Amino acid sequence: MSTIPDAPAANAPARIQSFGEFWPYYLSEHSDRRCRWVHFVGTSSFLLILVTSFLATPLRLGAAIGLGAVLAYATRAMEAKRSTAPVLLTIIVLAGVANPTTLIGVVLAYACAWIGHFIIEKNRPATFVYPMWSLAGDFRMYGEMLRGRLWT
Repeated sequence: MSTIPDAPAANAPARIQSFGEFWPYYLSEHSDRRCRWVHFVGTSSFLLILVTSFLATPLRLGAAIGLGAVLAYATRAMEAKRSTAPVLLTIIVLAGVANPTTLIGVVLAYACAWIGHFIIEKNRPATFVYPMWSLAGDFRMYGEMLRGRLWT
């Protein structure tokens, strides 16, 4: 079971400073292919629900996703200094207000991910300390898996 680098302390490592540094750490936290598989199922379910929700309320959900993307981009450098959990929660609330069905997708995706960590990997999800980079890492891992990588 690994530990997540957090804030600097007397005997703790410094906080990760970039997504480039975070990515290898993220992969190490997903070393069991079953954990990656469960993440893949959760992300696929979320994307399917997101597309369905977008088709039902394109303007509202599109505006919420756009605003969320702007917030995520504007705060991307914050993750190196402190957790961006409030930003991620704001994005989730915006999407939920635009179309409540998207909340089902968020809950399903996180439930799958946390099953992968707590039951399979037996580690603490990095999303607790690095929420935005973890989200970006999940989508990057998903893309790599779609290309046939990271299955073994």
